[in-house]
Amino acid sequence: MMIDRRLFLGGTLALGAGACIPPDQSPVGRLAAELRLIEADAGGTLGVEIFDPASGLSLGHNQDRRFGHASSFKFSLAALLLQRHAAGLINADTHVTWTEADMINHAPFTRERMASGATLRELARATQTTSDNPAANILMRKLGGPAGLTAFWRSIGDEVSRVDRYEPEMNLVPTGEFRDTATPAAMARNVAKIIYGDVLPQAERTELKSWMIATETGLRRVRAGLPEGWVAGDKTGTSGLIGGTEYNYIDIGFAEGPKGKPPLTFACYFRARQTEDEMLPRGELALARVGKVIKEFAEPEKGLPLVGKLY
Repeated sequence: MMIDRRLFLGGTLALGAGACIPPDQSPVGRLAAELRLIEADAGGTLGVEIFDPASGLSLGHNQDRRFGHASSFKFSLAALLLQRHAAGLINADTHVTWTEADMINHAPFTRERMASGATLRELARATQTTSDNPAANILMRKLGGPAGLTAFWRSIGDEVSRVDRYEPEMNLVPTGEFRDTATPAAMARNVAKIIYGDVLPQAERTELKSWMIATETGLRRVRAGLPEGWVAGDKTGTSGLIGGTEYNYIDIGFAEGPKGKPPLTFACYFRARQTEDEMLPRGELALARVGKVIKEFAEPEKGLPLVGKLY
């Protein structure tokens, strides 16, 4: 075979030049590398989007990959109730009751209130703060089912996220499944639109934000990696495939640093293959480490400007 020497030399020089290109040492390059390191250390698949609503800047890793919601969808469900209440389409203070037939696993609020019932607003707060599963299903049925929540996301510009089933079936989301999924990029922007945008009036935004801050399930995830003094709130999710070894850890929310720093929203998903004995510590540690990256994204080293992906 005859090889053109000029092409050979050109290709060799190009390869040599490529091999000499140093890794991205910009602030955003270093933070992106840190996300890859977190993923490698944790031994799973990490999906992250950190978003600055004011500038549109973002930092991501696997941000367009689909992950299951687990219980993180309950944040948007609570937002949908408050939006419809503000629009006069439903009364969030309507009192409802339920029966034993509605009860499924993880019902700290609905089990306690079985005899007396609760308002839709109380159910929304409970499903956000305690992740109560029957409360989520009761609300979902009142708000148009999975199609109603999916339509809510479409109405605020999210063409990706979807809900197809109720609890607990919606947690069965193996790799490659489209049902009951979102992407980090889509969900970080949903949080921004709901908490800092015009999806909700101010009073409802304040109420939902207070519920997120009161959500204690996130204290060992992203919020564990944020500095003391930051204000943050979130909604978590955890799921595992029945009879399998694949577990999913989710945390979506907002983080507000010192005065003068822009508020950020985040959506973090970690999928790991592990044994049940390893469940929670590995996933929670990975998400806590993302909290430290969020802090650095808000306060780049030596005041250097971040250059990130714009949407």
